Amino acid sequence: MELERFGELEQKIKRILEEYSTLKNRNHELEKLLEGKSVELEEAKNRVRVLNEEKDAVRTGVDMLLDMLHDIEVP
Repeated sequence: MELERFGELEQKIKRILEEYSTLKNRNHELEKLLEGKSVELEEAKNRVRVLNEEKDAVRTGVDMLLDMLHDIEVP
């Protein structure tokens, strides 16, 4: 009877250790994925910043041209 209980305990411990190993590996995979997504997010933020700067430059240019046209009198 005692040996059976030790056998059951041993099996439970083995299952727990296997599950721990599986979860540890999955956690490592998710950390790598998160790291990659963080890099992608930074790249996207930089691209948005560049696009906003370009948009502001175009807007400034258009405003300047409109101001120049505004000063022209048409007979």
